[in-house]
Amino acid sequence: MKKSDILDTTHKRNSISHDPVYTGGPIATAIRGMGMGMAEVIPGVSGGTIAFITGIYEKLLNTIKAFSPSLFSEFKSNGIKGVWSAINGNFLVFLMGGMVAGIVVGVFGISYLLETYPPAVWAFFFGLIIASAIYIGRQITKWSVAEIVCLIIGAIIAYGITIITPSNGSESLPFVFISGAIAISALILPGISGSFILLLMGMYTFIISDTLRPALTTLAPDKLLTMGVFALGCLVGLMSLSRVLSWTFKNYRNITLATLTGFMIGSLNKIWPWRNPTEWLRDAAGQIILDDDGSKKKILIEENVLPAAYDGDPMTIGVIVMMIVGFISVFLIEKLGKH
Repeated sequence: MKKSDILDTTHKRNSISHDPVYTGGPIATAIRGMGMGMAEVIPGVSGGTIAFITGIYEKLLNTIKAFSPSLFSEFKSNGIKGVWSAINGNFLVFLMGGMVAGIVVGVFGISYLLETYPPAVWAFFFGLIIASAIYIGRQITKWSVAEIVCLIIGAIIAYGITIITPSNGSESLPFVFISGAIAISALILPGISGSFILLLMGMYTFIISDTLRPALTTLAPDKLLTMGVFALGCLVGLMSLSRVLSWTFKNYRNITLATLTGFMIGSLNKIWPWRNPTEWLRDAAGQIILDDDGSKKKILIEENVLPAAYDGDPMTIGVIVMMIVGFISVFLIEKLGKH
C-alpha cells in the first residue's frame, strides 16, 4: 500500500474524532462544557453559542452524528475500544461532566444574579452575543449575495421567534414528541433557547412543572411515559439536526455560517437589558404560576424599554460596563483557545 493511501485511510478513520477547529485537553473540554451548561440555564442564551465561540461546535456535531447503526459494525470489528473512539468518548465524558457542573453553577449562581442584578447580567450576555455574531461572521471566507440573503433570513427567523405569542400547547403524546424534537435545537443552534421554545409552544409548564417533577418524585407511570416520549423526541431531533448541520457545513460552509450569524443577531431582541413584564405564566385555570416558595411570578412575555422606562433600577453605568465585558470576553476566549 502506498504511503498516501495509508495517510488517507488514517485520515478517514480519525475524521470524526479530530476536528481541526478544536484544540485542548480534558480540562479545557470540561471548561467549555461548563460554559455550555451555564448558558442552558439562562432563558434566551443557547449552549450552541458557547460551543461555537469556544471552538468545539463542529466537533460536537460530528460526535452526535457518530451515534448511528454503524456503531454495531464498529463494535464487531474493533470492540468497545473502537466504539469509544468513534463517538469521541473522552471528549464526550469531559464535556458532559462540565455541562452538569455548569448547570449546577448556573442554577445557584447565575439565577441569583439574574434575580438581583437583571439588567447587568443581561447586558453581559447582550455584549457576548454581539461579539459572537462578529466572531462567527469572521469565519466566512467569502461574502456573496447568497451569504447576505441567508444572514438576513436567519435574523428574521430568530427575531420572529422572540416575538411570537405563546400558544396553549397540547398534552397529546405526538405533540410532546414534537416539542422535544424542536426544543433540543437549543443545544445545537446558536441564539435559540430551548426553554424559550417550550414557552412559545405552551409546553413549558406541562413538561417542567406538571410532568418532570412528579415523574422524579412519585414515579407515576403516566408521567414517566410522557417524559419518555419527550426524551425520545429530543433524541430524534438531536440526531436529525446534527446530521443536517454537519452536511451543510461540509457542502455549504459559508452559507451555514451566515445563517447562524443571522440567528444570533435576531436573538438579541430576547436579551435586551431593560425589559418590563407584560404577561405571566398561568396554569390551566388561568391563575398566575409562582415559584416553588410562592414569592415570585414566572414571566411569560416582556416588553423592551429604554432605561428611563424600566421598572426598577436601570443600573445604566453597570449595564454599559458589563456589555463591554461580555463583548471583550469572546475575543479573550478566542485567544485562549489558540493556546
